[in-house]
Amino acid sequence: MRLDYFLLDPTGNITILVTSPVPVEKQAYAAARLMAREQNAEQVGFLSSAPSCDIALRMAGGEFCGNAAMCSAVIAADRASLTEGKMRVRVSGAEEPVMARVSRLRDGSWEGTVDMPKPISCMDMMLPEEGICPVVSFEGISHVIVTKEIPSQRAEILSRSWCSHLGADALGIMFLDPRTMRLKPLVCVPAAGTLCWENSCASGTAAVGVYLAREAGGEASAVIRQPAGELAIHAGADGSLRLTGSVRILYRKAVEIVL
Repeated sequence: MRLDYFLLDPTGNITILVTSPVPVEKQAYAAARLMAREQNAEQVGFLSSAPSCDIALRMAGGEFCGNAAMCSAVIAADRASLTEGKMRVRVSGAEEPVMARVSRLRDGSWEGTVDMPKPISCMDMMLPEEGICPVVSFEGISHVIVTKEIPSQRAEILSRSWCSHLGADALGIMFLDPRTMRLKPLVCVPAAGTLCWENSCASGTAAVGVYLAREAGGEASAVIRQPAGELAIHAGADGSLRLTGSVRILYRKAVEIVL
């Protein structure tokens, strides 16, 4: 079948968003085929319509993704020939739609701010082979905050193990340097068959915001330096999370794939 898709760059977290209808049971396979073609891509989502929303997004593994939600809002605004606006986005892994505010910049890129879902929990947990670590759990993904170095190969093994241990749809290990606010994200999505050292991670950045707010005993704001750029997060005392980043539409393309 013919698959139409956008390739977007939200702070280096290269994202494929498919606009052609693909049955849910075939999305993981389609995503794997597309990522084999777009080798810089780190994730794949599928767009559709939804009642009372501007656009709907389902990630290939059914997980939640803030960067892809921001990208979806940009596509919705671009389709409506808007240069700025508020977009209501239905996202997999989130019970309620999220609100995203986007505006086009002079260079053609977009700035976006997403009201991220509130976490289910933030607690210290005993994890196999590593001990006690802070774990921030959202509906569609859990993130472990790690403030020390772990060898890459071991981290990749642990991510799969911890995802299973926590019973999470997806798991991120967020390697955070609290002194410099530098973040190195590793994300495992078993349903999509992906394990990726991401150039930026929106939900992981939100998890860091939750962790920083807990440590501060109230609220926290920070600019988190990702491998490919910066994401800003504000975590309110009421649990609200507001993430700001940038999105660039790289191109639109169509391919023929046997599903």
